[in-house]
Amino acid sequence: MDLHNRVPDSYRVSMTRTAEVNGITVSFDDTGDGPAFVLVHGHPFDRSMWWPQVAALTAEGYRVVTADLRGYGRSTVVPGLTTLETFARDTFALVDHLEIDDEVVLAGLSMGGQIAMECYRLFPERIAGLVLADTFPQGETPAGHAHRNQVADRLLAEGMAGYAAENLPKMMAAYNVEKMPEVAEHVHAMMAHTAPEGAAAALRGRAERLDYRELLTTVAVPALVVVGRDDEFTPVADAELMHGLIPGSQLAVIDGAGHLPNLEQPAAFNAALHDFLDQ
Repeated sequence: MDLHNRVPDSYRVSMTRTAEVNGITVSFDDTGDGPAFVLVHGHPFDRSMWWPQVAALTAEGYRVVTADLRGYGRSTVVPGLTTLETFARDTFALVDHLEIDDEVVLAGLSMGGQIAMECYRLFPERIAGLVLADTFPQGETPAGHAHRNQVADRLLAEGMAGYAAENLPKMMAAYNVEKMPEVAEHVHAMMAHTAPEGAAAALRGRAERLDYRELLTTVAVPALVVVGRDDEFTPVADAELMHGLIPGSQLAVIDGAGHLPNLEQPAAFNAALHDFLDQ
């Protein structure tokens, strides 16, 4: 099996561990031993998007925690509006449930990166390192606010199928959709199988998010900013902005990838993580 091109079937279906936190059931994996590394997925995905990193980090001696956010995967679907603060508090409620007392390294991609920033706002003393991948810190514009709510309305009315098909060549670099069919299948399946109510609630919550640019200037832990060279949603300029704001941060631009470099170019993404953790 080529681990760079195919999510193992055993990982795809191994969504069995659950915890009751903040009034919901969270489905999660807790793998390996050592310092804790918490990975937060993006929209509209689930924790299986992190499988290449789970394999790499556990091999390097980390305890890796991945969870389905509320509304995604096999966690409880809560309709309405889910704020980034709610996602952040869920994340550390699970850390508490797992009795992880030491600081954690926290990574998030896209919406997950914004959740990671919110976690740093709320729990800076609990974070030993920060990885922000294919995300951006700016608050929502009036046009963006309206657009996210319009998309939420569409998902509730039509479901996820059309959204998944339209966004696949944007979530991945378009040239990788044909070149990496099994990765594309995995990405499409995550989107198509997401509950519309959960995705819509997250979109409405992101429309209300804070601006994190000032917060990033206060980050006092090692930080890595990662972005796919051909990311359409969060271009390299957004990563460069965050890199400039976070004191002493590292920047890794992953060639041959779009919005999901951890899946499109996992070897390069994992190498960036390795170099960051070594330093």
